[in-house]
Amino acid sequence: SQYTTRSSRSPSAIPLVYHELYSGTELPAGHRFPMPVFRRIYQKLMELNSIGRVDLQVHEPELCEASLREKLSLVHTEEYIHKFMLGDLDAKEIRRMGLPWSPSLVKRTLSELAGTMMAADLALSSPSGVALSCAGGTHHAHKDFGSGFCIFNDMGVTALSLLQEEKVARVLIVDLDVHQGDGTAAIFGGSGDGEAEKYERSVFTFSMHCQDNFPARKQESSMDIGLPRGVGDAVYLPTLASNLTDVVSRYQPDLVLYDAGVDVHAEDQLGYLQLTTEGIYRRDMIVLDTCAAFGVPVAGYVGGGYAEDLDELAWRHCQLHLAAHDLNNVGASP
Repeated sequence: SQYTTRSSRSPSAIPLVYHELYSGTELPAGHRFPMPVFRRIYQKLMELNSIGRVDLQVHEPELCEASLREKLSLVHTEEYIHKFMLGDLDAKEIRRMGLPWSPSLVKRTLSELAGTMMAADLALSSPSGVALSCAGGTHHAHKDFGSGFCIFNDMGVTALSLLQEEKVARVLIVDLDVHQGDGTAAIFGGSGDGEAEKYERSVFTFSMHCQDNFPARKQESSMDIGLPRGVGDAVYLPTLASNLTDVVSRYQPDLVLYDAGVDVHAEDQLGYLQLTTEGIYRRDMIVLDTCAAFGVPVAGYVGGGYAEDLDELAWRHCQLHLAAHDLNNVGASP
């Protein structure tokens, strides 16, 4: 067995992937990355589960370092994997990564990758067609370096692993974090492809983000929608709905990997877009409902989000789970 299970036994329950190591690394006081939020998301979801607002079946990934290292090599260079695992990164590489190296960070990073891969497997087998992780979405990681709090590109590794195992033939990565998924775009290339060729590739990368934001140097996704600063629900939601429907209908993926970053929120510290919390719920519903309409399973990930109030930040991340539950139980009130 690849995981252990607890909580709901209902056949309609949505699989939730969580490992205590998601928040298992201590960072220096005042560090921008909200490491404790992953545990806070899980705790909030368990509260919602206890009152029936969501119906979740919790899965915990097993950490097999040898197997995970083998999967990492599908995307990342052996030199980079080796240097990170052993703590041999130089000061410049660590600064670019944005997180101080420690043995506990290695374990935390592997647990996140294992959880991302498990959520994809569960999405493919779940009756709901959805599985969600309490972490994941490390889209700034390139094949030979980490960046922007992202060490290994978990969605890239997951996509190539599933393709290698012939569990899927076409994977769509939907990245709605406020920052472009530059690492994912660079890994899967597509530069110079014509419009028709992009829809024939085994991985299609869709990134809708704030254009005037990190990273300064953008990469070329299969489809990029760079929004100006200040865009709110009224423009964002219809823009997403029309473009995503077009991509899913044309590409016809076997699986969607969804980076549901909440740094699009109006009060996010690093965002520059103006979505409300309700807007995030509606965004997540658009993604899930569009994929459901085309019969495409979805694995959803946390992505970015930055706020000092971790309870408020966790609540923004919980919107994805609320939307998944409501779609899975048509007639429930949002």
